[in-house]
Amino acid sequence: MEEVHLIENFVSWQGEGKDSGRRMIILRFKTCNKHCPWCDTTVKMRITPEATHKLKDIQDQIYQTQAGLMVTGGEPTVEKHFDEALSLLNNLIYPIANVESNGYNLSEFMNKVDSNKPVRFIYSPKVFSDSDYDEAVKTLQLLKHNPEVSIKIVYDGSLIMDDFLKEVSNTFSLSSQSPFSASEKVWIMPQGVTKEELIQNSATVFDICEKYNFNFSSRNHIIYGFI
Repeated sequence: MEEVHLIENFVSWQGEGKDSGRRMIILRFKTCNKHCPWCDTTVKMRITPEATHKLKDIQDQIYQTQAGLMVTGGEPTVEKHFDEALSLLNNLIYPIANVESNGYNLSEFMNKVDSNKPVRFIYSPKVFSDSDYDEAVKTLQLLKHNPEVSIKIVYDGSLIMDDFLKEVSNTFSLSSQSPFSASEKVWIMPQGVTKEELIQNSATVFDICEKYNFNFSSRNHIIYGFI
């Protein structure tokens, strides 16, 4: 595959999670399988048409900027984007890549990524219902032993999210005999689509991170407006 179809391709920084602050080429796919009420790219995904980008041009972009890749969406592992997202990761040369996913097809996707490539996977579950909860726990168990997977969660204050965070904490507790601790794997973020909302909601998230030994992640692209 020599080209991909994206709604965004630009140089910026990773705004969230483990690699926050790293210079990245943002490669955004359009389609998503979720409809999160607080999504900060809903309008962008709806009104922005897809454009064709040649892999050769993206490779030149990497050489010129010395930036990594952030493959995001939407959801890069939905059927429409699955092969194109794989092509980006397996056929390009880059210093590092982040793949951001809500977990849909993520295990299958990871199995097809070249293991020699410097790719980190960010599992960002969206939990709004009992079925979401069950699916998120199932995916968490599949991914928990992979050293290249981190978990990044937006805290929305719901009871079901509180229950899920307890499950995440138990998954990486000493009693679970996990090879990783929560502080190595989990980043929690405040909900908000404006700087003011994020700051207002951060205090509660700091308390949760302290309670469960999670990491706090700001959402720098919103706070500083660079995406």
